[in-house]
Amino acid sequence: MRDVAMDANGNGKRDLPRIVLQQQIMSTEETSKSTDLDFVYDDADKHANEIAELYSYSEQSELHVNLTAFEEQMELYKLRPWWQNLSEAQQKSVIYKLLDQLEVSNKQLRMKAARCILYLAQGCWAEVQSDEEQREWTRTNVMLLYEAGIFPAFVELLNIEITNSRRAASAMRKISVSLDDSTDLRVILSVLYIITEVMREEMKNLEHSIYKNNVESFKEDLINPYGEELLIVKLLGMVTYFCSGAAPHFPMKKVLLLLWKLILVSLGGIDTLRELKKQYREEAGLDTQQEDTLEVARTMRASSPPISAADLIETQNQKKNHRSYRRFLMKQSSLDEPGLGMEYEGAEMGNNTTNNEGDDNVFMNQAVLTQLRTYCQNENNQPQIRPDTPQLTKGKSLPWTPKVRQKDVDTFLEVSRLKFVGYNLEGDRQSLAGLPQPILEGVNTLKRHMYTSLAEIQIQKEEQMLRNPISTPRFPIRQTPTEIVYHAILPFVPQYMIALLKILLAAAPTSKAKTDSTNIMADVLPGQMPMTVFQSMKLGIDVSRHKEIIVKAVSAILLLLLKHFKLNHIYQFEFMSQHLVFANCIPLVLKFLNQNILAYIETKNVIPILDFPMCVIGDQTDVALDNLEIGDNLPYSWRNVFSCINLLRILNKLTKWKHSRIMMLVVFKSAPILKRTLKVRHAMMQLYVLKLLKMQTRYLGRQWRKTNMKTISAIYAKVRHRLNDDWAYGNDLEARPWDFQVDECVLRSCVDRFNNLRYTNIPKDKDMEPVDNSVTSVLGVNVELSDEFKQHYELWLQQEVFQRSINWDELLDPEAPGSNFDVFINYILL
Repeated sequence: MRDVAMDANGNGKRDLPRIVLQQQIMSTEETSKSTDLDFVYDDADKHANEIAELYSYSEQSELHVNLTAFEEQMELYKLRPWWQNLSEAQQKSVIYKLLDQLEVSNKQLRMKAARCILYLAQGCWAEVQSDEEQREWTRTNVMLLYEAGIFPAFVELLNIEITNSRRAASAMRKISVSLDDSTDLRVILSVLYIITEVMREEMKNLEHSIYKNNVESFKEDLINPYGEELLIVKLLGMVTYFCSGAAPHFPMKKVLLLLWKLILVSLGGIDTLRELKKQYREEAGLDTQQEDTLEVARTMRASSPPISAADLIETQNQKKNHRSYRRFLMKQSSLDEPGLGMEYEGAEMGNNTTNNEGDDNVFMNQAVLTQLRTYCQNENNQPQIRPDTPQLTKGKSLPWTPKVRQKDVDTFLEVSRLKFVGYNLEGDRQSLAGLPQPILEGVNTLKRHMYTSLAEIQIQKEEQMLRNPISTPRFPIRQTPTEIVYHAILPFVPQYMIALLKILLAAAPTSKAKTDSTNIMADVLPGQMPMTVFQSMKLGIDVSRHKEIIVKAVSAILLLLLKHFKLNHIYQFEFMSQHLVFANCIPLVLKFLNQNILAYIETKNVIPILDFPMCVIGDQTDVALDNLEIGDNLPYSWRNVFSCINLLRILNKLTKWKHSRIMMLVVFKSAPILKRTLKVRHAMMQLYVLKLLKMQTRYLGRQWRKTNMKTISAIYAKVRHRLNDDWAYGNDLEARPWDFQVDECVLRSCVDRFNNLRYTNIPKDKDMEPVDNSVTSVLGVNVELSDEFKQHYELWLQQEVFQRSINWDELLDPEAPGSNFDVFINYILL
């Protein structure tokens, strides 16, 4: 018979030691965390994976063609085909000979040299015994190739292939385009990509690299035109050309991967963006002590409704004594940090209270809590802390510092003055006379949390130059890499955005095959279709992998451009954002997310033993169905999680503070789609989903808020608070829909005015355009006469010259009273 303790009322209660309860809690937490994704967001995947994703499994046979070309070329040079045994002088001599061969008119000789160079860039894989050795030789050879001038030479080869109309016409006549139609382009793009990716990897430890000068020189070259245009612009043009149907043989996966890495190297990634933001804010005189979203999100824990310790205890009590108890709410921090214990809240909850969907709230049984207090106190009624109990290192707090915009402070002052004083002081942010003390404290609190963004400063400067165009100086434009890229792509941004979104649509797993859809399989489908079951399965995996890589590249390109443009100037960001919205980017991303996201991120369309360089190094075993997954240990697909987070971030950037676009989220019924995405146990992904839900909550109605209190609790716990922002209620004036299109039109006019003033020679105001009133220069202007004017020249002379009486002496005298000199000059110009 078990011992039963008696309480003050004589009721029996079961003895539950504290150690048992702790074990239950720890077991439950381990179970809830077992499904958390250990995905770490970064600019790109591991270097080896990024190189492997360049090649499709259908291209495996072409790797040996490169080796054969290298061996034949070395025989012509009277050298053994063993690159590692050559001296550095011999290696450079071979590279220069291959470089000369790239300039011959015979295409076969030219492409044979290109394949030899590709084999060198691939690390001479036939001579190595391990992946690490292959990567080291790739690094060494790439630096030799770059120093010899291979990169610009291959850019010229790319230009030749782009303008190869014969190849394009041949591909357009075919019913289905295959790998055979893009062989030469894939060789050229592969060399460019490997050089770029090796340089990007070298940038991670640039200060201690022996190739520091090469990397810095390469980065400078990328923002300078190769010939007539930047390489980034050339690749974007290839994307547009492909989507127009004029060049269906372009290998889009390689083009997009190269474009992504070029933008990443030339403009910079996460670390560069963080440093630039700090630098620009310091130059503008703004505070730089702000949390970095990515860094904070990495320390947050994912939200889920796991089986809590309270459920275990309650089930045990129901089975043994069938008694019900009142329950208390225990709060737990959203930060996954050691030393943050649990704090009890004294608010009582009803028996039908549900668990929050935010942090793992645990409802504890009152009797158990009473028992715990009994065990944790000694004879002097003092808390007894065990030696292994972790100490609290800091107080509990939300992960973000609240922010307030100047607009919010102005609105608060306006409402308060109208209520307590009876009138408003337009533009006055200092006078607080007549306001009660609580309001004054509120104003001080708001000002203490004031956050001024770079965008607000940039908009203020543009508005000031618009109001005072003469007295406000316009400083020279800082020629940053982002500025150079924006200026280069400005005339064709609409076409580029439409083309990228077309490819994203074609690569989305939720898209259905249509006759008019873009065919992105040109660089994955072999010339001959598979004959066996295994070949069909391999091709199916290859096609799915191909689509995932394209989605990854497109999402990364769009996000990088948006981030850099927003930092460089807010109107550059708004220009790109508007064209993305006009091209239906918002419904496209929602369509992509409207799938089983859990299944998508867990689906691993990869065959590790067929990845480069594993497929060519060492003894090759026959690939069969039972060894397809050898070497794949991750429970998720890195690129798929990366793509989902990128698309969510793009949605956030397009819709933040834009009420018309937020209404698009509501109209396209994004709330249930986003809620399903919350099932993914990753804190960063959940953070961006909750942000999207927060901005549209006021438009979703009372019933939605009533039935989704778990989601609202998660938003309160994880998303930054904006003081005075009633985001959870629909009583805000901003919920009125009638002025949304007006806001978009005003924004469009501001962006167009910015582009005209900054990047074109069109004057803002014709009245302020300087007038040339010199007779000599005006008469020396070369006027183009139309054919129609030449044909009716005599008629013009008769009507405009002979039939009019003009005192030319008086007209040409600038000092004569009533002179029409300026009219005459304009008349001549016209």
